Amino acid sequence: MGKKRKHAEVEAVAEKKENVAPVRPPRTLFGWKNKPTENDEQQTFRNKEKVLVTCSRRINYRYRHLMLNLVSILPHCKKDNKVESKATKGATLNELVELKNCSSCLFFECRKHKDLYLWMSKCPNGPSVKFLVNAVHTMEELKLTGNHLKGARPLLTFSSNFDKDPHWKLLKEMITQIFGTPKEHRKSKPYYDHVFVFSIVDDHIWFRNYQISCPHTGDDKIDRGGLDKMTLIEVGPRFCLNPIKIFGGSFGGPTLYENPFYVSPNQIRSLEKRKKAGKYANKVKAKTKRNMHTMENQLVSDEIEGLWKA
Repeated sequence: MGKKRKHAEVEAVAEKKENVAPVRPPRTLFGWKNKPTENDEQQTFRNKEKVLVTCSRRINYRYRHLMLNLVSILPHCKKDNKVESKATKGATLNELVELKNCSSCLFFECRKHKDLYLWMSKCPNGPSVKFLVNAVHTMEELKLTGNHLKGARPLLTFSSNFDKDPHWKLLKEMITQIFGTPKEHRKSKPYYDHVFVFSIVDDHIWFRNYQISCPHTGDDKIDRGGLDKMTLIEVGPRFCLNPIKIFGGSFGGPTLYENPFYVSPNQIRSLEKRKKAGKYANKVKAKTKRNMHTMENQLVSDEIEGLWKA
């Protein structure tokens, strides 16, 4: 038989077992970095915003390139397959957002291969906004000289018009949550080298993306107050958002706001067709009037009209 261990050795083994690393608390979806305890005086909030970006079927190539440009400048977004644009798209998108573990959604919906609508929604309880997208210019189309680091966090700037009306305040908060990259996101870089500009002109939201350029050498560092040396160089893309409706739920629900100045593209095209039809009707009327005038005022036959004919 083997020798028995001494009492001191048994105590040393027990101490080694007690010095085991504590069990890591499970991750939660309530936005807290660590599991709150009773002794914690202040809980640290962690932003876990994730955005699902997808589009409808039969989308135009320019609009698809715009969607891919937004995916490239938003490191906290996730792409998904195309979704059929039907009446039940809201339930389908909410389910996709839940499966992808996201909290927001950007859905590009194309109608008649011409009109692009953007759904911006907070899932699953809302609110959601439907925009008409105009003046689309992609990065490949513009070929601008600006360039910034991929994955860097952007600065968000808004014009002073966003603080006037309640619906603009709501849109400002939604844009801040969706386009703002969370701090310490695994796909983001800890730098601020570009800025997103959202400005309201003629009740439309205009989007621009600029690179923050600081011309200096390796030894010459810019002071904190040296903003005169900084310049903005546009990167792209460009687009304009015309708000149509704001809903209380996700992709539907009670209407919180409706734009009274919105005119659908179908109405604009019908008015253009009516104008063209009016031009044709005026031509027909003028031709009929000329024929009537010619019949009423016929020329009198001349006596010597065929005198010199052989």
